Amino acid sequence: MADMVIGNIEDGTSDEEIQALLVKYGFPVYDQIQHVPGDGSRPAVLLSFEGTEPAALRMLQPRIHNLFWKNRRINVVIMQERSDN
Repeated sequence: MADMVIGNIEDGTSDEEIQALLVKYGFPVYDQIQHVPGDGSRPAVLLSFEGTEPAALRMLQPRIHNLFWKNRRINVVIMQERSDN
């Protein structure tokens, strides 16, 4: 399982818009999404990809990291694989 954070998204961006962006740039479909409002100035989403290795997402990361999308420059971080123990 791999997790990815997309930060600095425009507030109010729908799950469908995020999915469409990712599919457009060749990412697999995410299995779970969690919106992280933070302090409100730089909302983010945490995406989980079951059955996908972090290395696979790291190969795709440059496609959207620092992309100007919906009036914001988004940033993308691939999380280290975590243990469920």
